Amino acid sequence: MSSQSPQPEPSPARGVAGPPLLNGRAGRNLLGAFLRARRELVTPQQAGLPEVGVRRVPGLRREEVAMLAGISADYYLRLERGRDRNPSIQVLESIARVLRLDDDHLAHLKSLVSEAPRAGGHRASAEIPPSGALKLLDSLAQPAFIEGRYFDILASNSLARALSPGLAVGGNQLRDLFLEPAEQALHPDWQDVTECLIANLRQSVGHDVDDPRLLELIGELSGASDRFRALWARHEVRGQRGGPLRINHPLVGELTLNRERLQIDGAAGLKLVVYHPDAGSSDADKLALLASAASRPLAVTG
Repeated sequence: MSSQSPQPEPSPARGVAGPPLLNGRAGRNLLGAFLRARRELVTPQQAGLPEVGVRRVPGLRREEVAMLAGISADYYLRLERGRDRNPSIQVLESIARVLRLDDDHLAHLKSLVSEAPRAGGHRASAEIPPSGALKLLDSLAQPAFIEGRYFDILASNSLARALSPGLAVGGNQLRDLFLEPAEQALHPDWQDVTECLIANLRQSVGHDVDDPRLLELIGELSGASDRFRALWARHEVRGQRGGPLRINHPLVGELTLNRERLQIDGAAGLKLVVYHPDAGSSDADKLALLASAASRPLAVTG
């Protein structure tokens, strides 16, 4: 994990929007965009090829991918340009090997091929946490919250809000991490955290990119954050997994908490996220101090 502190984002020019990263299924070639992005990340050396002459594009050329995958250059070109959307599993696995894709990326690649067009427009459904999940949330002594598919905060307990004001209901973790300096300052590993979230979002969304909420969020962030645009363009894909999270809190200092994301039964896409310290650690002591401060009533003056 990198400990590099976040650098401030440059302010976008007024009235200038980011690139049309999501602009309607008809004008989009999701498979081709993924293949191009991933081959540009593989160097000739990584692929076992001699680097000869000047290369106009980063990474591998199309014909090099085709050769290494054992398919014709013309067929690979058709795949990348969206003219053939029915490659075999064997072809996909050969391309995945050349592009050094792990299991998450390979699953994502297969989902882009197997996408089926929907009849009619996308109808967004409200994300409402079940009552049982809300009761469980309120009973937890650790910081916890319920997040939606696109990292919207749907519910949170008081200790979560004490840990970060961005975890209040109505907040969005992506927007805060990319656009709010105060939230960025909480995360010594800001660059790693943002990379992880974008990869999680890619994995969660797959080829289902027509949700109005997603379009709104991607449009806002692509127009305001250079780092978001760069990460989104890489097409990194990663499933959500538990792991440690460092937080530099203004009241109790730096502490490391374990982060668990738990799927909520009967609520597709919603997750209960719990932050918990190792038992008996200094992090547990700091979290207890924060809990005590959060539960202390405000003094009344006047």
